[in-house]
Amino acid sequence: MPSAPVLTSRALNRALLARQHLLARASMPAEAMVKHLVGMQAQVPTNPYVALWSRLEGFEARELESLILERRAVRTSLLRTTLHLATAGDALAMRPVLQGVLQRGFASGSPFHKQLVGVDLDALMAAGKALLDDEALTTAQLGKRLAQRWQDRDPVSLAYAVRYLVPMVQVPPRGLWQTSGQPIWRSLESWLGRPVEGDDAPDRLVLRYLAAFGPASVKDIATWSWLTRVREIIDRLRSSLRIYRDERDGELFDVEDGALPDPETAAPVRFLPEYDNIALSHSDRGRIIDPRTVGRITGYVGTFLVDGLIAGQWRLDRTKERHLLLVDPFVPLSDDQAADLTDEGERLLAWAGGDVAGVERRLEFGIARDPNRSAYR
Repeated sequence: MPSAPVLTSRALNRALLARQHLLARASMPAEAMVKHLVGMQAQVPTNPYVALWSRLEGFEARELESLILERRAVRTSLLRTTLHLATAGDALAMRPVLQGVLQRGFASGSPFHKQLVGVDLDALMAAGKALLDDEALTTAQLGKRLAQRWQDRDPVSLAYAVRYLVPMVQVPPRGLWQTSGQPIWRSLESWLGRPVEGDDAPDRLVLRYLAAFGPASVKDIATWSWLTRVREIIDRLRSSLRIYRDERDGELFDVEDGALPDPETAAPVRFLPEYDNIALSHSDRGRIIDPRTVGRITGYVGTFLVDGLIAGQWRLDRTKERHLLLVDPFVPLSDDQAADLTDEGERLLAWAGGDVAGVERRLEFGIARDPNRSAYR
């Protein structure tokens, strides 16, 4: 049997960029892109807007706002127990596959489980879902209502248990571009008017991951999804997969039609929001993060790609009088790279600022790190 082809780190980088539509912006509806990406990290409500702007030709924020307002896309807890923007269909279909992930996250990764020892969690889930079927509630309101029945328990822990265990959605205006609001929740089924359905078999989800993020290893799949027993999933799928090796002889898996561009394909500068899944979906992030930046990337700040790798951070500060884009490279840039970064940053400034007149827009190279601020303010 011939040995599996070896893919270099650069080849894996260009494959990832192509599948993420970061080598060239795609001409497709935003809804189709959200589906292709198998959801988009959205714990910061505006993150998907910047992520889509960098991936779609001519993207306008109102397109995603319409999807959310029309209930064709929702923000709900999915991968890694975090809030993701997903199409309505994916939110309903993925939840059974990931329910075990959320249950484990509640039991072992949250501080709330130990406060609820002895509570009938099935009864708590049913009570929480019934409340959220009837009306939209904040976390505090939900906890207060639940504490009327479980009077000896911490209301916050009761509410967060429901947030982990019951399919819920953050309703607008939270998640809109120019207008927001406090997090208010409804049950996913009541919001969409359809049941959560489908089996819990993860095979299809893994194939979709490989199409958008592959080629990838067993550890990569687990890092992206937090699924367990991934090796068993791959063993079931192996006959339908392409198999490669990385430069350290690790086994990689891919869908049959996964794009593998020439490793020397030019990669344009791209701006990404905080927590973009491209940087969170592999055990070995060397395919997307410049090794010189390791340990310097902080949360709450966006990143940018130079030659296909995360090479620094950015932050957009907005006031009524001025929009200032701070760009903070962590690696030396050539004159051409600095010019490309400036050009793309100015396009981001123009897009993010909309049609507001009388506002100064400026890009500066400087310190963008601020642990108390998101990238877009």
